[in-house]
Amino acid sequence: MRALVALSNFAGRWFGVVILAAAVGGYFAPNSFLWALPWIGWLLAVIMLGMGTTLTAGDFAAVFTQPRVVAAGVGAQYIVMPLLAWGISRALQLPPELAVGVILVGTCPGGTASNVIAFLARADVALSVTLTTISTLLAPILTPALTLLLVDRSMDVSAAALFLDVFKIVAAPVALGVLLNRYLPGPMRTCKPFLPLTSVTAIALIVAAVVAGNRESLYISGPLIAVAVIAHNGIGLALGYGVGSLMGLSVARRRTTAIEVGMQNSGLAVALARAHFDPVAALPGALFTVWHNLSGALVAARWRQRDFERSLRILDG
Repeated sequence: MRALVALSNFAGRWFGVVILAAAVGGYFAPNSFLWALPWIGWLLAVIMLGMGTTLTAGDFAAVFTQPRVVAAGVGAQYIVMPLLAWGISRALQLPPELAVGVILVGTCPGGTASNVIAFLARADVALSVTLTTISTLLAPILTPALTLLLVDRSMDVSAAALFLDVFKIVAAPVALGVLLNRYLPGPMRTCKPFLPLTSVTAIALIVAAVVAGNRESLYISGPLIAVAVIAHNGIGLALGYGVGSLMGLSVARRRTTAIEVGMQNSGLAVALARAHFDPVAALPGALFTVWHNLSGALVAARWRQRDFERSLRILDG
């Protein structure tokens, strides 16, 4: 049991490295991961269920006590990232199947890994959890609506089917997790130490499977997708911080808005892309999963270093 808990803690701490290793494994040993392709939706639902089991009524308190801050964070999430994804797709003249993949990443809610990055960056973790939760609960409505608004009109996709899939993959598992946490607190308390391992394993399988299933397309279009993903994430982080600055938020909360805006639930983008569009559309989401965890860790390390340097200056002064 202790070994399993230690492994779970290791997986949570080195999440970015594990995901990078999964992507490399999917590329160089594709036959080992192709079996997971049909299970991507279920794997993501497991992650969302785990997120739900960590939520309590207190996580929603900021919605009522600080509505201005929460509205700004969620608003930036669903305005900045979708429009940025659309603009980058147009600027790079991405093929429609790749453009829709980037747009799907932009229209998805904040990723659960953002809460870990917020902790590492010494940001406002409670606000991070609130923003992730609210954006996730809004996803069944906003993700399909914004996607259909921004994608190429020539693409044939059912709004009802897209909405239903987001509901099944996100809303239903999160709601079930909240109910389990409320009515079965004992068993859930026992399970929580293993949630990082479960989530990391699930997202690693998703990334490895998508890379394995689109190996040839990645070889051809990989550099272009990488430019789109890095630009989307980097500009999103910068604009998120800018929104916090314009609102006069504290440094910790500016960092939170930056992380919540810049880090997406790209696993959801992967699942929706595979279900409703060309399989190649899942590639931006898979690469985003790898990149945003690495960039988030780097940004967090830089902010922590800046805090340390500021503390030294105060002591010297």
